[in-house]
Amino acid sequence: MNFEYGYFGLFLASFLAATVLPVASEIFLTTMLYLGYEPWTCIIVATVGNTAGAWLNYGIGYLGKTSWLQKFGAKQKAIDEWQLRIHRFGSWMALLCWLPIIGDVIGIALGFFKAPWLPTFLLMGVGKLFRYIVVWAGYYFW
Repeated sequence: MNFEYGYFGLFLASFLAATVLPVASEIFLTTMLYLGYEPWTCIIVATVGNTAGAWLNYGIGYLGKTSWLQKFGAKQKAIDEWQLRIHRFGSWMALLCWLPIIGDVIGIALGFFKAPWLPTFLLMGVGKLFRYIVVWAGYYFW
Protein backbone atom coordinates (compact mmCIF):
# COMPACT_ATOMS: atom_id res chain seq x y z
CA MET A 1 0.00 0.00 0.00
CA ASN A 2 1.22 3.46 -0.85
CA PHE A 3 0.36 6.08 1.77
CA GLU A 4 2.03 9.08 0.15
CA TYR A 5 -1.38 10.74 -0.20
CA GLY A 6 -1.86 10.79 3.58
CA TYR A 7 -5.13 12.21 4.79
CA PHE A 8 -6.49 12.71 1.27
CA GLY A 9 -5.87 9.02 0.57
CA LEU A 10 -7.67 8.09 3.78
CA PHE A 11 -10.60 10.33 2.81
CA LEU A 12 -10.78 8.74 -0.64
CA ALA A 13 -10.51 5.18 0.69
CA SER A 14 -13.19 5.91 3.29
CA PHE A 15 -15.46 7.48 0.67
CA LEU A 16 -15.10 4.50 -1.67
CA ALA A 17 -15.64 2.07 1.22
CA ALA A 18 -19.11 3.57 1.74
CA THR A 19 -20.08 2.65 -1.82
CA VAL A 20 -20.57 -0.82 -3.23
CA LEU A 21 -16.84 -1.04 -4.02
CA PRO A 22 -14.93 -3.56 -1.90
CA VAL A 23 -12.60 -1.16 -0.07
CA ALA A 24 -11.69 -1.72 3.59
CA SER A 25 -11.15 1.74 5.04
CA GLU A 26 -10.32 0.23 8.44
CA ILE A 27 -7.07 -1.11 6.99
CA PHE A 28 -6.12 2.35 5.73
CA LEU A 29 -7.02 3.93 9.07
CA THR A 30 -5.05 1.45 11.18
CA THR A 31 -2.07 1.65 8.85
CA MET A 32 -2.01 5.42 9.12
CA LEU A 33 -2.24 5.16 12.90
CA TYR A 34 0.66 2.69 12.83
CA LEU A 35 2.66 5.14 10.69
CA GLY A 36 2.20 7.84 13.31
CA TYR A 37 -0.49 10.02 11.82
CA GLU A 38 -2.50 12.03 14.35
CA PRO A 39 -5.34 9.74 15.59
CA TRP A 40 -8.20 12.26 15.89
CA THR A 41 -7.42 13.79 12.52
CA CYS A 42 -7.47 10.30 11.01
CA ILE A 43 -10.79 9.50 12.70
CA ILE A 44 -12.39 12.75 11.53
CA VAL A 45 -11.07 12.41 7.96
CA ALA A 46 -12.24 8.79 7.73
CA THR A 47 -15.64 9.72 9.19
CA VAL A 48 -16.16 12.62 6.79
CA GLY A 49 -15.12 10.53 3.77
CA ASN A 50 -17.26 7.55 4.74
CA THR A 51 -20.24 9.76 5.56
CA ALA A 52 -19.95 11.53 2.20
CA GLY A 53 -20.03 8.13 0.50
CA ALA A 54 -23.17 7.24 2.45
CA TRP A 55 -24.74 10.53 1.32
CA LEU A 56 -23.99 9.48 -2.26
CA ASN A 57 -25.85 6.21 -1.63
CA TYR A 58 -28.80 8.20 -0.25
CA GLY A 59 -28.77 10.38 -3.38
CA ILE A 60 -28.69 7.38 -5.68
CA GLY A 61 -31.64 5.90 -3.83
CA TYR A 62 -33.49 9.21 -3.91
CA LEU A 63 -33.33 9.22 -7.71
CA GLY A 64 -34.51 5.60 -7.93
CA LYS A 65 -37.78 4.29 -9.25
CA THR A 66 -39.65 1.12 -8.32
CA SER A 67 -39.60 0.00 -11.96
CA TRP A 68 -35.79 0.04 -11.89
CA LEU A 69 -35.69 -2.22 -8.85
CA GLN A 70 -38.08 -4.63 -10.52
CA LYS A 71 -35.86 -4.73 -13.63
CA PHE A 72 -33.02 -5.89 -11.35
CA GLY A 73 -35.24 -8.68 -10.04
CA ALA A 74 -36.54 -7.11 -6.83
CA LYS A 75 -39.90 -8.51 -5.84
CA GLN A 76 -42.69 -6.13 -4.84
CA LYS A 77 -42.95 -7.91 -1.49
CA ALA A 78 -39.30 -7.11 -0.68
CA ILE A 79 -39.77 -3.48 -1.75
CA ASP A 80 -42.85 -3.21 0.48
CA GLU A 81 -40.94 -4.73 3.44
CA TRP A 82 -38.12 -2.20 3.06
CA GLN A 83 -40.64 0.62 2.82
CA LEU A 84 -42.30 -0.56 6.01
CA ARG A 85 -38.93 -0.67 7.82
CA ILE A 86 -37.98 2.81 6.64
CA HIS A 87 -41.34 4.25 7.66
CA ARG A 88 -41.22 2.44 10.99
CA PHE A 89 -37.67 3.35 12.05
CA GLY A 90 -37.07 6.35 9.79
CA SER A 91 -33.77 8.14 9.93
CA TRP A 92 -32.66 6.09 12.94
CA MET A 93 -31.76 3.32 10.49
CA ALA A 94 -28.96 5.59 9.28
CA LEU A 95 -27.02 4.67 12.42
CA LEU A 96 -26.54 1.24 10.80
CA CYS A 97 -25.10 2.51 7.51
CA TRP A 98 -21.60 1.60 8.76
CA LEU A 99 -22.42 -2.13 8.58
CA PRO A 100 -20.63 -4.06 5.82
CA ILE A 101 -22.75 -4.76 2.70
CA ILE A 102 -26.17 -4.12 4.28
CA GLY A 103 -25.18 -0.58 5.28
CA ASP A 104 -25.00 0.45 1.62
CA VAL A 105 -28.47 -0.99 1.04
CA ILE A 106 -29.83 0.87 4.07
CA GLY A 107 -28.44 4.17 2.79
CA ILE A 108 -29.92 3.62 -0.66
CA ALA A 109 -33.27 2.57 0.85
CA LEU A 110 -33.36 5.68 3.06
CA GLY A 111 -33.03 7.80 -0.06
CA PHE A 112 -35.40 5.69 -2.13
CA PHE A 113 -38.20 6.00 0.43
CA LYS A 114 -37.41 9.69 1.02
CA ALA A 115 -36.39 9.62 4.68
CA PRO A 116 -35.83 13.20 5.90
CA TRP A 117 -32.38 14.14 4.69
CA LEU A 118 -31.06 16.24 7.59
CA PRO A 119 -31.58 13.76 10.45
CA THR A 120 -30.57 10.94 8.12
CA PHE A 121 -27.30 12.63 7.18
CA LEU A 122 -26.51 13.51 10.80
CA LEU A 123 -27.21 9.99 12.04
CA MET A 124 -25.12 8.51 9.22
CA GLY A 125 -22.23 10.64 10.47
CA VAL A 126 -22.76 9.59 14.10
CA GLY A 127 -22.76 5.90 13.14
CA LYS A 128 -19.62 6.28 11.02
CA LEU A 129 -17.84 8.22 13.79
CA PHE A 130 -18.67 5.50 16.31
CA ARG A 131 -17.32 2.88 13.90
CA TYR A 132 -13.95 4.61 13.51
CA ILE A 133 -13.61 5.28 17.23
CA VAL A 134 -14.10 1.55 17.81
CA VAL A 135 -11.48 0.76 15.14
CA TRP A 136 -9.05 3.20 16.78
CA ALA A 137 -9.76 1.78 20.25
CA GLY A 138 -9.18 -1.73 18.93
CA TYR A 139 -5.88 -0.66 17.40
CA TYR A 140 -4.83 1.28 20.51
CA PHE A 141 -5.64 -1.49 22.98
CA TRP A 142 -4.34 -4.31 20.79
